[in-house]
Amino acid sequence: MDRHLTGNKPHFRPEKRSINSYRVIILLGLIMGGIWILMGINRGDVQPLFQPTPTPTRTANSFIMEGEAQFKAGALGGAIAAYQQAVTIEPNNASAWAELARIQTYSASLLSTNEDRYERLTQARDSIEQATLIDPDNTEVQAVRSFVFDWYASNPLVPPEESQSALNDAEAAAIRALQLDNENALALAFLAEILVDQQKWAQAEETIKQAVAIQSDSMDVQRVYGYVLESLGQYRLAIEKYREAVNLQPNLTFLYIFIGRNFRSLEVHNRALEEFEKAVMINEQLGVQDPVPYVEIAKTYSRDGEFFIAALNAEKAIRINPYNPNTYGQLGIIYTKARNFEGAQPALMCAVRGCTAEENQVAQELLGEGVAVEGMPLTSGTVAFYYAQYGSVLSALSRPNQNFCPEALQVLSEVRTAYPEDPTFNQIIDENIAICDLVDQRSAPQPTPSPSPSP
Repeated sequence: MDRHLTGNKPHFRPEKRSINSYRVIILLGLIMGGIWILMGINRGDVQPLFQPTPTPTRTANSFIMEGEAQFKAGALGGAIAAYQQAVTIEPNNASAWAELARIQTYSASLLSTNEDRYERLTQARDSIEQATLIDPDNTEVQAVRSFVFDWYASNPLVPPEESQSALNDAEAAAIRALQLDNENALALAFLAEILVDQQKWAQAEETIKQAVAIQSDSMDVQRVYGYVLESLGQYRLAIEKYREAVNLQPNLTFLYIFIGRNFRSLEVHNRALEEFEKAVMINEQLGVQDPVPYVEIAKTYSRDGEFFIAALNAEKAIRINPYNPNTYGQLGIIYTKARNFEGAQPALMCAVRGCTAEENQVAQELLGEGVAVEGMPLTSGTVAFYYAQYGSVLSALSRPNQNFCPEALQVLSEVRTAYPEDPTFNQIIDENIAICDLVDQRSAPQPTPSPSPSP
């Protein structure tokens, strides 16, 4: 017999094991913990794993850095939005408010109507007033305040008394900034700009040279230097200074506009067009729809007598912004110079009197639908549209069977009332009154000749 089969009988029941009490406690704890976590998730007290983390809250400084970058890139709208976010987070940040006001003021130069510029400059005033309220003894705040109030004072829609008051406030702010820091180059530059607007050209030139000696690497300083020289009729030197500003801030389209206008003053139209086209290219890169460069291009071609391409650029500006009465006025002037009075009349009507969508023939032709346009008030910047429409256009179109002279005479009277001493306007008005008198004579019924007596 095999020895392996002897002895105790084999069995197959498992051996009894003692229960580990610690293991039981651990398992119960895990179960209870899991229940607590599930209940926390349901209540919202506990967030499930692997969910995306919440977006961190941005600081005011991050928006300020974004605003600086947007300004350098030439995206002034984006810069304004960034600084508005910054002051929302830190409403007592005087420096951020001041920089917002500075950019808002510069951005007004990119707007093509006095109304739009007035609105933007009013916003800039509000911003700098807030900065001044927070920190009135901040030299940079006072410097920017002088800049904002000076540009505001120059807007034609500001009443004369208010304009003079704003100009006085601008000068006072610049002086206050220099009292706080007599080497504040920005304050000196803006004071020079104010002095130009006060027609104190010699003082302006001396002041801007002081600013350049302190800080020649400032876009604002070089830009004002160009403005001072431009006001003195030194267009070539002005271009050089504007170029210095461009070298410091190459993406600000308004600098190219300033350079182009100075070339146009020199009658160097090809160079002017190059500068305006640079502004167009920068806007295209930024995705900015800005009609101003196209209007300047149209004006330049018009001066060369190239009315067809001038009209194409003015029409491009209207396609970008069909609500802008100034562009309709520019297009009307171009048509007038081209002797296209029939095309000029509806464009100038929208500029001067405004037009409904049904009346807006220009928009209907360019866009396929009419657009309502609000007319511009009579100012020094719009007077040419007034006498051009009703002097050169309506009078020329008037015939005995289609007489536009009543409307023409009404607007000519408005121009004469506003500018009674201007010899150029009075000459144009008198010429067109004479035309309308001739039309009225032709419209008058002629007396029937008496029959000859019978022999």
